[in-house]
Amino acid sequence: MESIQENAKEIRKSIYRIAHHAGGGHMGAAFSAADIISVLYFDDVLHYDPQNPEWEDRDYFILSKGHASYALYAALAKAGFFPEEELLSVGQPGSRFGGHPKIHEIPGVEASTGALGHGLSFGIGISYANKIDGKANHTYVVLGDGECQEGSVWEGALSAPTLELDNLTAIIDHNKLQGMDNVENIVHLKPFGDKWRSFGWNVLEIDGHNYHEIKKALLTRMDTKPTLIIANTIKGKGVSFMEGVPIWHYRMPNQQELPVLMTELGLTEKDLA
Repeated sequence: MESIQENAKEIRKSIYRIAHHAGGGHMGAAFSAADIISVLYFDDVLHYDPQNPEWEDRDYFILSKGHASYALYAALAKAGFFPEEELLSVGQPGSRFGGHPKIHEIPGVEASTGALGHGLSFGIGISYANKIDGKANHTYVVLGDGECQEGSVWEGALSAPTLELDNLTAIIDHNKLQGMDNVENIVHLKPFGDKWRSFGWNVLEIDGHNYHEIKKALLTRMDTKPTLIIANTIKGKGVSFMEGVPIWHYRMPNQQELPVLMTELGLTEKDLA
């Protein structure tokens, strides 16, 4: 059995393979969320059945920051929802895989996301319905920190504690960058955790690349309170020249950068064929 570290490495390799064949993609955002998504899918956190994606007792995962779709696609393929070969069709004419995930077309995708600010409210609706029905399902939503400048996020932040959704966990991929700048230079989020606490959330702050901390936080439950995890991450994590550099929001490596990326991710020419 592969370790969680090996699974995360394979997801990062797949992220670049997808971008290579698609001709582009939001690799920086996908790399920063890769460890969180790896723990969700491959460390006994998320309950799912790849042979029955609509299993009614499944947990729900919503990638609200839908531009990081390559990380989700890679995890779903590795989990067995569809053949990994399909990843090479992302962004191609006629493919069901676009730059953002689509519900009802891709097995395992629970919400169409990418227009930022909607995933949390979507997850709240699922959590509330399951709570009313007395189901044990848990809902996880990953948001971007720049996404948290959307007003709709804060409407959801107010609603979840009011509805006492202890079956909801929101994870913020707090890589401190959005588009082409630091989030604090665009719209201030600080004091970030205190804002969510004041709304009634159980707030945890972790290292978003530490597998033990991620799993412990994801499995945390508090009666009547939803949980908010601020996962401190590095945009472009895993590729040295991408890490924490704003221009890697959406860009492909040049001829000088590509060999470095391939070495650090453990890719070969055969992987890109």
